[in-house]
Amino acid sequence: MPRTPPETAPARGRAPDAGGRRLPRILHPVAWWIWALALATAVSRTNNPLLLFLVLAVLGYVVTARRTEAPWARGFKYYLYLALTVVTVRVLFRTVFATGITRHDHFLFSLPHIPTPDWYAGIQLGGPVSLEALLSAATDGLRLACMLCCIGAANTLANPKRALRVLPGALHELGVAVTVAISVAPQLVQSVQRVARARRLRAGRSKGLKALRGIVVPVLEDALERSLRLAAGMDSRGYGRAGTATRRSRRTTGALMLLGMCGLCAGAYGLLDATAPTFLGLPATAVGALLCVAGLRLGGRRVTRTTYRPDPWRVPEWTVAGAGVLSAILLFSNIGYDAAELNPSIHPLSWPSLPLVPTLAILLAGTAGFLAPPPVPQHVVPAQRTQRAETT
Repeated sequence: MPRTPPETAPARGRAPDAGGRRLPRILHPVAWWIWALALATAVSRTNNPLLLFLVLAVLGYVVTARRTEAPWARGFKYYLYLALTVVTVRVLFRTVFATGITRHDHFLFSLPHIPTPDWYAGIQLGGPVSLEALLSAATDGLRLACMLCCIGAANTLANPKRALRVLPGALHELGVAVTVAISVAPQLVQSVQRVARARRLRAGRSKGLKALRGIVVPVLEDALERSLRLAAGMDSRGYGRAGTATRRSRRTTGALMLLGMCGLCAGAYGLLDATAPTFLGLPATAVGALLCVAGLRLGGRRVTRTTYRPDPWRVPEWTVAGAGVLSAILLFSNIGYDAAELNPSIHPLSWPSLPLVPTLAILLAGTAGFLAPPPVPQHVVPAQRTQRAETT
């Protein structure tokens, strides 16, 4: 086959279609994770239910607009179910363990009171339940639910296999194990669907224990064959080989990582506790981060990796990640709004206000829905492979 001239060769990572237009590409997974973690950080700053519902709406819009047709991209609804469960459990616990109720609250009902021993003082089982207590519990649960949905949005939008490719060399074995683990569930679902479809074509039993036995055995056999093919492919590519690191370098790497993690923990404690010494704050965090980076660099020297078609980091990646980070900065800066509007009080009970700057900050994070490139349709992937094969 003749090769494409250099001046007409497709750009790296994107191939033109028949009309000469650029086909859509997948956004770098790290950009999605930065955007989602920054938005989760912004959520941790507020307890305003209006802002939290706005965050859920932004997440729903971005996921709907930019998710792909891959198996992992269909799981955001399960994170929504988990979020609803978190709110429900939080409200139930606040109902059973009746605490923080004052005489000025609006009482709804009362549960039978269960006396507790002296060593269990401070915890009340049963008793009166007020509207303020339920609203406070629901708001706390909603904040945690929004943070879970942010992580779910990152898992839905970012390709997990591509995300693991950017791990440092020292975490190479961990990345391989996680890659194999996250591939099990989609492959298992595909095997079950394929076996069930084959049984229907053969007019086999589709319900009952006999049908289950007829599906489980072929699925297990298919899983075993996939495992053997994966093991053979990994062995041919050098996975599982003995490392070239000496015992001294391994011990040095472990010591650096251990000391670095201790420094990060001490720094986090110093930042959260205002009474802690000054050196336990930013200095300990900086020293711990430097030790962890040194350990990762030293451990990565013994692993030589090559990347096929690395994901590009271009303007869309910068804009998406920057939208999330800027949203978190605006909610932590307290510029242009009263900090009390982020955490409205329910005593006395009143409708929360919607501050302008935090609202614009959350909407700014929602711009990722159109700043990111559109997802690649399922029918485009075979066409891209065909065009790449023709160009070579």
